[in-house]
Amino acid sequence: MNSRDTGTRPLVVVMGVSGSGKSTVGAWLADTLDLPFADADDFHPRRNIEKMSAGLPLDDADRAPWLDAMADWLGRYREGGAVLVCSALKRRYRDRLRRSSGRLFFLHLAGSYALIAERMSRREGHFMPPGLLRSQFADLEHLDGDERGADVPVEGTVAETRALAHAALRDAGLC
Repeated sequence: MNSRDTGTRPLVVVMGVSGSGKSTVGAWLADTLDLPFADADDFHPRRNIEKMSAGLPLDDADRAPWLDAMADWLGRYREGGAVLVCSALKRRYRDRLRRSSGRLFFLHLAGSYALIAERMSRREGHFMPPGLLRSQFADLEHLDGDERGADVPVEGTVAETRALAHAALRDAGLC
């Protein structure tokens, strides 16, 4: 039985470090599955954006209201489904998001530091400077075996990554 059989829609968090392709893949999934979409960047208080723009990493106190705002947003879509893109680097951050709905499914867009750093060096107009990437990799806690989710490699093209993300949802019975 999949989510189409039960009438529920998938509630997905596309996670990973900055530059992994979360926004690109997440927006495509939301469009493909006809689900509401949100980007974690839109939930940051101005203070967080200013801090990151200055090259300073956020601490847990900075992240708390940000995570709560996203959990509230996910809670509004717990039955109808939605796609949120969010770094969700640590287990405790994912647990905080999971409070909105135990049925969250995490798609971790995973790539090497070298690959992501190279991609970020070509990106313009984003408040996250490439210099903070190393701190994100240091903070990253991969999905544990008891977490609903899947790793999606990002070494291929955007189209290949999208296909792998969609296949992971299909394999989990979510579409």
